[in-house]
Amino acid sequence: MNLRQMEVFRAVMFAGGVNSAAELLHVSPPAISKVLAQAGKASGLVLFERVKGRLIPTPEAHQLYSEIDQLWSGVERVRDISRELAQPGRTTLRLVCSASLAPYMVSRTVARLYDDIPRLQCRVQVYSPDILNQALLDRSTQLGVALLPHDHPNLSTVKSYQCGLACVMRSEHPLARRKLIRPSDLAGERVISSPESTPFGQTLRRAFGSAAEKMHRDFEATSSTTACWFAQAGVGIAVVDQVSIAGGLLAGLEVRPFQSAEKLTVSILRNRYRPMGVAEKAFVEAFDEVWKAMRTA
Repeated sequence: MNLRQMEVFRAVMFAGGVNSAAELLHVSPPAISKVLAQAGKASGLVLFERVKGRLIPTPEAHQLYSEIDQLWSGVERVRDISRELAQPGRTTLRLVCSASLAPYMVSRTVARLYDDIPRLQCRVQVYSPDILNQALLDRSTQLGVALLPHDHPNLSTVKSYQCGLACVMRSEHPLARRKLIRPSDLAGERVISSPESTPFGQTLRRAFGSAAEKMHRDFEATSSTTACWFAQAGVGIAVVDQVSIAGGLLAGLEVRPFQSAEKLTVSILRNRYRPMGVAEKAFVEAFDEVWKAMRTA
């Protein structure tokens, strides 16, 4: 398979169909179908089966996709570098961040950055912790903004911050009348939690203490942002990091401090062996300003 065939195959797998992939790559659906057929012949594999008019990926396609998806970060990095060389007046910044940091902290920071560097070429990707680390280690990204510790001997913490926990619920919930939520207040409530196999899930378990036994913890979400969506729908009460609800981005929700000594670490990370450039330093300064503004709001 050549790079174009890999790109089309990846787009179909990512978007879930030929029409969606065509929109993603700005080409016609017949063009996608043609290249997809060429990809199947070139690979010698049956990549998709048609079931009731839909393309269903085969197990081999799923395995191939995981390899191509990893490769593609390197392809995109080559494209970025070629643009930088062709247009030396432009500054490029590639970021990865945790999901709960994207809606407010990182978006506001990038907005400030464009005020100072109007011709900035910026790419932001939201990754899980393990992939975030890998993106920094293989140098496909310049900075990472992460929630919870990300320890690795080849990663360096540029700056770190501490935040507590908050309780999020619908406006009509009886607990919304309180100024502070204690673990014991959640007895008998469905609490949207995080899997205890994750660092954040372990943080919540310590924060809940013995009161966890009286909560209904039958719903789990893997990110604070997702937990807030389900709290907004009335599934239950979410206990999340304070950063994920900064700025009051979700309508119809009330946010109250959650009483706990537990603190979460927000870190700006870089590859220890990759010095920071002008854009990276400017991002760190802007992030610090947004953090201070959020804490005083």
